[in-house]
Amino acid sequence: MTLPSEPVTLSVGQIDQLNQQLSKLRHDINNHLSLMLAAVEVIRRKPEAAERMSATFEAQPRKVTEAMLQFSTEFEKSFDIRKA
Repeated sequence: MTLPSEPVTLSVGQIDQLNQQLSKLRHDINNHLSLMLAAVEVIRRKPEAAERMSATFEAQPRKVTEAMLQFSTEFEKSFDIRKA
């Protein structure tokens, strides 16, 4: 990772945009975790639903990873951070 060699200045608008993106990231991750917990609860109460619920459960970590990657890409772009 290559950091900028000079100080980085962000406008109020850019800070607001990053804050909105961070808020969306938190919201998305909470939603994915909630779906995982809901799937586990359904499986506990109705074991016969395990196969159907496992697909929901298994999809969530990938979605969390995608959301984090999207945010980190925008964050690195805002601060001019480059991958080596």
